[in-house]
Amino acid sequence: MALTLAISPCPNDTFVFDALVHGRVPGAPPVEVTYADVDVTNTAAERGAFDLVKVSYAALPWLLDDYHLLPCGGALGRGCGPLVLTRPDRAGNGQASSGQTGTADLGGATVAVPGDRTTAYLLFRLWAAERPPARIEVVPFHEIMPAVAAGRFDAGLVIHEARFTYQRHGLTALVDLGEWWEGTTGLPIPLGAILARRGTVDPVEAAGWIRESVRQAWADPEASRAYVLSHAQEMEPDVVDRHIALYVNEFTADLGDAGFAAVEALLGRAADAGLVPRTASPRIAGPQTSSSRATAWTS
Repeated sequence: MALTLAISPCPNDTFVFDALVHGRVPGAPPVEVTYADVDVTNTAAERGAFDLVKVSYAALPWLLDDYHLLPCGGALGRGCGPLVLTRPDRAGNGQASSGQTGTADLGGATVAVPGDRTTAYLLFRLWAAERPPARIEVVPFHEIMPAVAAGRFDAGLVIHEARFTYQRHGLTALVDLGEWWEGTTGLPIPLGAILARRGTVDPVEAAGWIRESVRQAWADPEASRAYVLSHAQEMEPDVVDRHIALYVNEFTADLGDAGFAAVEALLGRAADAGLVPRTASPRIAGPQTSSSRATAWTS
């Protein structure tokens, strides 16, 4: 019986899951893949639509009754956070470079965001708690930069490859929320998580399949090249390579202590601020190993 998997078409996901999707992971079942933006998969996961699914860490409080959080395959790291972009004339004296924590005032502004339960938007809400914008509008990710450049929005919240391409739209970074988060907490930034549906997928087995897929991706990057580029939404090859190098890292293979601490800090701070439901302290399922704190996080 085939396993249903939902991931984004972004290079980090296709690179990580190439071997699993194409039947090169020994012992893994065949996989049927759906490609969708994370805002779509967040909603689909609430319906239990997939066996394995990529979601935002910010969506976990609504999902952990039905899914296990796997300790691998997702996106978490340093220097990879969302950016708040605006036009240079709008930034004015409030502009903050990507290397600063940001003190820009968005009062009165209309801001485009890629989803209301994305980690990017949750980080934005934490950052802007004392200076919230006047209006938020959810916009498909690929439309945000052109819309800000055209003046439809005062600012836009972007993720992934936009870090490498926003200057082409004549935009400037008001704040790097990843650097703000790291400077505030000292922790890496948790972006996207991989979940396994309870009662359908054994989380320990699933973690093993994904780790083997990651291992093969690193061992032979060219094996996934055609697959990655075919889903890269017209990204140039050099941007694809930079994207993978940034978002596929040691935390992709194993969240470890620092990764789990980052997730706990994000959801704890958000719950303290009343932005998400409070979840029980995570408990660890499965055997401990010398290199991994966990095999799966369950509520």
